[in-house]
Amino acid sequence: MNGSPYTLSCRSTECQARCGEVATLHGIVRTPVFMPVGTLGTVKAMTPENLIEVGAQIILGNTYHLYIRPGHELIRSFGGLHQFMHWQGPILTDSGGFQIFSLQDLAKITEEGAAFRSHIDGARLFLSPEDAIAVQEALGSDIMMVLDTCIPYPATREQAAKATALTARWARRCREAQTGIGQHLFGIVQGGMYPDMRLEAIQQLVDIGFDGYALGGLSVGEPKELMYEMLEAAAPHLPVTHARYLMGVGTPEDLVEGVFHGVDMFDCVMPTRNARNGMLFTSQGRLVIKNACYQQDQRPLDETCGCYTCRHYSRAYLRHLFQNREILAYQLNSIHNLHYYCTLMAGMRSAIQADRFLAFRRNFYEHRTN
Repeated sequence: MNGSPYTLSCRSTECQARCGEVATLHGIVRTPVFMPVGTLGTVKAMTPENLIEVGAQIILGNTYHLYIRPGHELIRSFGGLHQFMHWQGPILTDSGGFQIFSLQDLAKITEEGAAFRSHIDGARLFLSPEDAIAVQEALGSDIMMVLDTCIPYPATREQAAKATALTARWARRCREAQTGIGQHLFGIVQGGMYPDMRLEAIQQLVDIGFDGYALGGLSVGEPKELMYEMLEAAAPHLPVTHARYLMGVGTPEDLVEGVFHGVDMFDCVMPTRNARNGMLFTSQGRLVIKNACYQQDQRPLDETCGCYTCRHYSRAYLRHLFQNREILAYQLNSIHNLHYYCTLMAGMRSAIQADRFLAFRRNFYEHRTN
């Protein structure tokens, strides 16, 4: 790939926050951006039309899960993941490294790759860096991720160093395996909770040369303060000319702090998972819809929100649906939460363009009651 698909359009004069665009085969992504997670080729409880309405620009698929079921060759036969799932916007596919890491006892990591057993039927499977690229190319995603070795928390310096070095070697193999058909490939920075190791990992990836750079191995159980410390230590050292992606993070507060530190892209299952568990995000903070105080509440979830759910339904009705485990509850709650996340990102983009991000950040925290 020649050059970077990322174009920087403006920067805050007050902090590291910045706006830009990532050019992909399926359109331009305006950053900073939140990417809804569609692990199995679907963002749970959401139609593609719902996603467009809430303001989603780009979504995620997962190499590990789609490799196991229904299989990348089947998806290729449909013309790729976009056609298979009826989503014509950009798609980023995670390489499966985190999922293999989370399998723990079912996986064995070697120099060659990851040998693991399927979480579905126990079948023996193997995924090498080359396989991870081949699968993602079959899926036809706009942005592919290198196969990495995620580091648990806590980890000794020796454990972190060994895994980080393996990630760098795998990253090079991924880059060499890419066939160059227009898909972007992002490198993943590991390094555990060791700032110097993070900086060394960044340099190794930059030397290989990628289309974007991600910070991995955060939000894996470490205290929030330590995550922010690693973010502050690493993010400013990622190339200014390339997109910066903070993987698997996080809460609305995490997004604001990530943008403050210069991150462009985020993903997390939290808005959809919390929606299915009855926790809604609002401009005032979190709202647990099952609480009895909402039984007769005629107000929308958030009186400042313009999403489909808030335009048409009361808290009382949404509580009724959730208490009875009606499927519609999960859809309406998911629409609201993802609209909240996408609107939050749009607000941050506007604040950066107006060079008032610190005022936006201050206002964000002042209005939250929990």
